[in-house]
Amino acid sequence: MTYASAPATAGAPPRALPVRLTGVTRSFPAPSGGRRTVLDGIDLEVGAGEIVALLGPSGCGKSTLLRLISGLDAPDAGSVTIDSAPVQPVDQRCAVAFQEPRLLPWRTIAHNVQLGLPRGTDRATGSARVAHLLELVGLGESGGLRPRQVSGGMAQRASLARALSRTPGVLVLDEPFGALDALTRLRMQDLLLDVHSAEPTTVILVTHDVDEALYLADRVVLLGTNPNGDGAGVHRIVSVPGHRPRDRAHPRLAELRVDLLEGLGVPRHHETPTAR
Repeated sequence: MTYASAPATAGAPPRALPVRLTGVTRSFPAPSGGRRTVLDGIDLEVGAGEIVALLGPSGCGKSTLLRLISGLDAPDAGSVTIDSAPVQPVDQRCAVAFQEPRLLPWRTIAHNVQLGLPRGTDRATGSARVAHLLELVGLGESGGLRPRQVSGGMAQRASLARALSRTPGVLVLDEPFGALDALTRLRMQDLLLDVHSAEPTTVILVTHDVDEALYLADRVVLLGTNPNGDGAGVHRIVSVPGHRPRDRAHPRLAELRVDLLEGLGVPRHHETPTAR
C-alpha cells in the first residue's frame, strides 16, 4: 500500500537531530529492598536522520532507554544529549508513540493529531500541519471520524501523525506495531519508511521482531545482561546492508536474522541427516 505525500508547504519538515548516550545507568527500587540495576554503562551514538532499532529480551531496559532519550525519565549516572545539549524533562525535541495509540475517544482523529502541536501554534498553521500529516499517513478522508470508528491500523497511523505534529528532531517509537495483525504490521512498516522519506527525522524504535528491525533500521542494537549480571548493556551493534526499502527475502537479511536470534538466545537449528 502506498500513501500520498502532502506538499512540503503544509508544514516545515523537522531537522533531524543526533542523540548520544554516555555511560548511562538506571536502577529502580527492588521489591525485596535495595535497588535493581536495569541499564548499566550504556554508550550509544545515533546519527541525525538515522533509524536505529533496539532489540533485546523482555525486561532488559529497552523501554527505559527510550524514556531516558525522550526526557520522560532521568539516568542515575551518565548523560543523554540531543544535538549536543542535555535532554530536558519531557524534551520538546522528541516525540513518542507507543504500542497503544492512546487516542482520546471523544475527539476526532484530526483533533487527536492537533493535540501534538507545539503550544502557541496559530490556528491556520496548525490546521495546515494537521491536514498535511493526515494526508501523509493516508487518513486524509478520515479526520472527522472518532477513534471507535476506525481500525487499529488507522488509529496507529493517527498516533504516528500526532507524534510528528510538533516536527520532532527525534521520533521515539516503543513497539509501535506490536498490537497489530501481521498484514497491517507490514503495511505500517512501509508507511513508517514513507514518512521518514518525506520528513527524515531521527528514529529510535523498540521492537521484539527481528525481521522488522532488519527491514526498517540502518543499525540494530542488541541489548542484553552484562557478564556480571548487573543490568543490561550493549552487546552488539549490527549495520544493516542495502538501501530502504529493502527486499525482505534478501539472503543477507536472512543470515543476519539467524545471528540476531542467536544473540537473543534462540539456538540455530541444524538439519539432521535423513536415515537411509
